[in-house]
Amino acid sequence: MHHFARRTAGFTAVLAAAGLVAAGCGNDDNTQTGATTTGRFTTIASPTTTAMHHTTTRDNSDRTTGTPGAAADETRIMTPSGEIAVSGDIYDKYVQNGGPTGPLGLPLAAEQDGPAEGEYQDFAGGTISQAKDGEPHIVWGEIRKAWEDNGGAQGKLGYPISDEKDIPGGKQSDFAGGTITWVDGTITVTPKS
Repeated sequence: MHHFARRTAGFTAVLAAAGLVAAGCGNDDNTQTGATTTGRFTTIASPTTTAMHHTTTRDNSDRTTGTPGAAADETRIMTPSGEIAVSGDIYDKYVQNGGPTGPLGLPLAAEQDGPAEGEYQDFAGGTISQAKDGEPHIVWGEIRKAWEDNGGAQGKLGYPISDEKDIPGGKQSDFAGGTITWVDGTITVTPKS
C-alpha cells in the first residue's frame, strides 16, 4: 500500500504540472521561427518545495553576452524572499548543475552587472560569474571566499575562466589573473606574473 500511495502522489504531481502547463499555454505570434510555441509555462522542480516559472524571450538584443538572436531563457524561482529570475547563460549553467535542487541551491538575488560589462548571480551554494565575452563559471566554497577576499571580479584575479577542478589533494579554479588552489585545507592565491 505504501508504494501505491507514493506512485499515486507522483502521478498526481505530474498531472498537476501538466495542468499548469496547459493552463498557461497560449499562442506565440513569433513569425521568425514559423512555429507555434507557448509564451509562458510552468514546470515543477520539486513537487513539494520549489516552483519554477519559465519564460522564453525571443529578442536578445539588449544582452551583452550569449549568442545574439538566440532565445534567452528566464526562469523565476520561488525562494523564501519571493520569486527571483535566473536567465541567459547563467540560467543554462545553473540548470546544468542541478538548478534549485543541485549544489548551488536557490538564488539569493537577481543577476547583477559586474565590472567590465560582465555579470554574476549569487546562489546559496556559490556564484556563477561571466566576463563580457566569456563563458559562465561557478566559484564556490573556500575558493570563492579567497576570490572575494581578493576583490572578486574587480580584483587582480578578475573573472573565472574555469570551473573548479580536482587536483592532487584538493581543488583549483583558474581566473583571468591567476589561480586559487585549495589543497589539504590550505588556500593559495597565485596571481599571474
